[in-house]
Amino acid sequence: MKFCSRCGAPVESRIPEGDERERFVCPACDTIHYQNPNIVTGCIPEWEDRILLCKRAIEPRYGLWTLPAGFMENGETTQQGAARETWEEARAHIEISELYSLFNLPRINQVYMLFRARLLDTDFGPGPESLEVRLFREEEVPWDEMAFPVVTKTLELYFADRKAGRFRLKIGDIERISPESREYRFSLLQK
Repeated sequence: MKFCSRCGAPVESRIPEGDERERFVCPACDTIHYQNPNIVTGCIPEWEDRILLCKRAIEPRYGLWTLPAGFMENGETTQQGAARETWEEARAHIEISELYSLFNLPRINQVYMLFRARLLDTDFGPGPESLEVRLFREEEVPWDEMAFPVVTKTLELYFADRKAGRFRLKIGDIERISPESREYRFSLLQK
């Protein structure tokens, strides 16, 4: 951040009085500009024994598969955001059920909230952010072509729960092992 969004003056990075973290502060109007994690919301759309995945038509991870999900918008609930993202990416009508996973990704300042959802029909297709949209059985999921580790981990847990016959909320953290690594460490706080 270079300029104050309130008055336009240049900002400086410092720890404000009474705080313990460095923030962007405007010395002209004393506005403290907080930067907080982004919430990504989406769902696992279910149809019988299959789930709906989208092949990305945008970066990052163009051409790889993911669940329909994206950043929440102001003025919507997490469930509304999940339904909107599913419509935008897959043109699918869903009924949201319970929250299935909540993963913290502190390295990239994101929190993922993924819900289970029931597809209301099979009238779906790619939206502007998707190249392709398909239903997959577990054995058909293109595991080597998944876009994001958080989606891969969520699906692994989902299929294990489905086999066990019970779905429980998963809460955890996902962190890259090292900055140059493509390997991740998953810590489940609630299984």
